[in-house]
Amino acid sequence: MSSEVQLKRTPLWASHRALGARLVDFGGWDMPVQYDGILAEHVAVRSDCGIFDISHMGELRVTGPQAAAFLNGLLTNDITKLAVGQGQYTLMCNERGGTVDDLYAYRVSEQAYLLVINASRIDADIAHIRRQSEIQDLKSQIEDVSDTTGAIALQGPRSAAVMEKLAPGVAARVARNRIVKLMLAGAEMFVARTGYTGEDGFELLMPSGATPEIWTLLLREGAKPCGLGARDTLRTEMCYPLYGHELDEDTSPIEAGLSRYVALGKPAFTGKERLQRQKLSGTSKILAAFRMSGKSAPPRPHCRIVIAGAPAGEVTSGTQSPSLGVGIGMGYAPPDGARDGQMIEIEIRSKRFPARVVPKPIYRKP
Repeated sequence: MSSEVQLKRTPLWASHRALGARLVDFGGWDMPVQYDGILAEHVAVRSDCGIFDISHMGELRVTGPQAAAFLNGLLTNDITKLAVGQGQYTLMCNERGGTVDDLYAYRVSEQAYLLVINASRIDADIAHIRRQSEIQDLKSQIEDVSDTTGAIALQGPRSAAVMEKLAPGVAARVARNRIVKLMLAGAEMFVARTGYTGEDGFELLMPSGATPEIWTLLLREGAKPCGLGARDTLRTEMCYPLYGHELDEDTSPIEAGLSRYVALGKPAFTGKERLQRQKLSGTSKILAAFRMSGKSAPPRPHCRIVIAGAPAGEVTSGTQSPSLGVGIGMGYAPPDGARDGQMIEIEIRSKRFPARVVPKPIYRKP
């Protein structure tokens, strides 16, 4: 059996092939890494608008009268602050404070929540959630709707104008971190004003069968198809974490610099004790952002971070920034050696190149 047959396909797989996308294995999915090229797609999102197939992401519905209480004991952010139609970025931790996943949680009705999770973590997340449900003894219905849900991200300065063409009035109704249900092209779907690029944008979640038609409508309005390559350069410029790079089950949200999404003031939640200790006493490593100081090959994951002449950590994400024209990245290093403004070195192909630790995000819109 060929690897192509073995890989999972999103509802847009045939569309990607028709558009001439270069497809790659991404966590077991046959996904487009680029169409016309990463640089052109990156620039389109920063200056106009682009669309991404994010149908490989997972979607879970958690419902019932105890759903809010259960999720508040499961997730790091305070779910009780969400009114119907609101969403928040949050994380799910194990008992050690390590990150099981980072996700978006939306309150879609009084007793119903929609969780959008990472594709590579669907099985692990469901197992963790069901185990925590038994531990908390709070009854909630947990439904995995990933296989029947398609999703598209529309991102860029012109995204609101494009959405208005498809659904007049929706841009005014959907503020940042809000979600609404509407009918579009005969299909009922959720539209959220969220994204992973640092630009204004929307994420559309719909029945799988409706996804190709919505994709085609967005293309007709001039949205540029974009692949995983541009998605990675865009999120790296913004210092958005990627699970398996900046986050894993041995790395906490505090170490990753995500303290603002950890509501330590709320009642007990999984991993709280260790996160509280880290917040008070500090951590042995922190996630730092850096910018190369001169010409070099692009930094890549697993390159060494060198501080004061000695290896001190490694790069978790690195790329050539299309917006800035220099190498950029993130990586873990000791707190004392990774302060903003400090000079470090990145070891690329056995050679060391100077870089500077910079505040996050690395790229800021003019």
